Formats: sequence, structure tokens, C-alpha cells
Amino acid sequence: MPVGVVLRRTPGVTRWAKWAWRAVAVLPGAAPADWRELRREGDAVEYHADTPVLELHGAEAEAYLTGLSDAVPSIYVIMRPVTGEHPYEILRVTASPYEAQDYTDSGDELVEKVPMPEGLVAWVRSFIEEFYEEEVFVKRKRRNARVDLHEDGIGDPRIHKAGDIYASPALKRRRMQ
Repeated sequence: MPVGVVLRRTPGVTRWAKWAWRAVAVLPGAAPADWRELRREGDAVEYHADTPVLELHGAEAEAYLTGLSDAVPSIYVIMRPVTGEHPYEILRVTASPYEAQDYTDSGDELVEKVPMPEGLVAWVRSFIEEFYEEEVFVKRKRRNARVDLHEDGIGDPRIHKAGDIYASPALKRRRMQ
């Protein structure tokens, strides 16, 4: 589903950043856009920056369920700062909080959490109902084998040792006296 991303530009609060940019909304089913101005209120301007496609995969259904279980179901906008006419490139949108977290690990991308509109919540929920299969928990059986009877890793058997290689220096001194 194509999802339009709305970014808001407001004046920066420090002398080092002239503008502060933030993803504030998504528009499900939006037409393609290239930084079209939507609204202006004083110095604050909202742009329809881009319209990436939201793809849902059956293997990620559990992640989508986790995202919808939040107090406010959200969609995540992944952006990368660029130099040029526009400050950010919209890489993708995702409903998976796990995928969004993966993008935050590198520090190169900016991930914004935006509340998901009700229509998009219903679409994702119908996808989950179709593809989510709860994994049954299977407890492992404990083995009764005694693993402490076999001394594994006591050095290389091809090399002859005079004694206990794990003995403390004080114990070795007592043995030599």
C-alpha cells in the first residue's frame, strides 16, 4: 500500500540548527509526491515528502502484532539525512518495531514513530489475522547423562606434562618441597 509521509519543518531552538524536521503523519493510499507543501502556519510548514510503499510480509506477522499491541499503534518512518535541496530522503515505512530498531543500530538513519491511522490499523490487523500463526512452546527434555565425569579440554594429549596443569603456583611450590 502506498503511504504518504508528512514532514513538519519548524524553526530550530538552537543556533546550530536552523530548522527542526519531524515526521508527523502518514497518508494511506496517497498519490506520489515530491516535497509538496501541504500547510503553512507562521514559520511551521508541513510537506508531503514522499510516498513509499508499505509492504507486509508473512514472516513478520508477529512483529506487526507487537506494534499493534502498543498503547498507540504506530508506523515507523525511516529517513536518511542528505545534502541538497531537501534535508531527508525517505527510505521506507514499516509497521514492524523490530525492523525499525534494526535501522536505529547503525546511527546513519533517523527513525520516527508516527501514530497509525485507523484505516491502516484495520488493514494491518486483517493481514495479521490471515498470516499469523502462534508458535507452540515445546519444553526441552532434560538429559540424565552425567557430563561432569568426562574431563574435556585438559590440554593437548600429545604433549607430556609433569603434573596438574591447573594447579595454583602455591600448590606447585608445596609439592616441590
